[in-house]
Amino acid sequence: MEMPSISSTPRTVEEIFKDFCGRRTGIIRALNQEVDEFYALCDPEKENLCLYGHPNSTWEVTLPAEEVPPELPEPALGINFARDGMNRRDWLSLVAVHSDSWLLSVAFYLGARFNGNERYGDELECFARTSDGQIKNNTKHADEGYGEDEDEHSETLCGACGGNYSPSEFWIGCDVCERWFHGKCVKITPAKAESIKQYKCPSCSSKRGRQ
Repeated sequence: MEMPSISSTPRTVEEIFKDFCGRRTGIIRALNQEVDEFYALCDPEKENLCLYGHPNSTWEVTLPAEEVPPELPEPALGINFARDGMNRRDWLSLVAVHSDSWLLSVAFYLGARFNGNERYGDELECFARTSDGQIKNNTKHADEGYGEDEDEHSETLCGACGGNYSPSEFWIGCDVCERWFHGKCVKITPAKAESIKQYKCPSCSSKRGRQ
């Protein structure tokens, strides 16, 4: 079986974002709307299988690529074997976690082929967009502003670890207390930030719970 291919090689960050969204939509369909079909295809008696999301928003359960190196990073291998003996909901959650990691791996694999000028200041920007294509105002991105914002935010400290702002790291701002955090400190990835309409830091979330 042939390796699922890239329908059109992305040449800009915007095209990589569209590729990412298409693949993500396909995987979400497999794990939600078409979950019964997906579950049936992942019979543990079958060979070692992977779940692929395609740029055209479709999905496929198939064997891993035989070519070395593969055209794209491989999804989690053996998702059908992992299903054996697991609760269905737990298994689907496991596949979702591995699929999320794969989506980011593919996006950064494609972006790594750009030269410095092509990806400067834009690599993470697309992954904080909302569904209507607008940039979320509560995120900071690598190299944003080509150095101008770096000076402006040099005094910014992470509300969790106290570390200084760095343009090479993903940051997210709390819409309640307006403090900024390293994404890794509050366990928010660029992909996860895409679906957050209003972000509340752990401290503000806990305060609301006690009221």
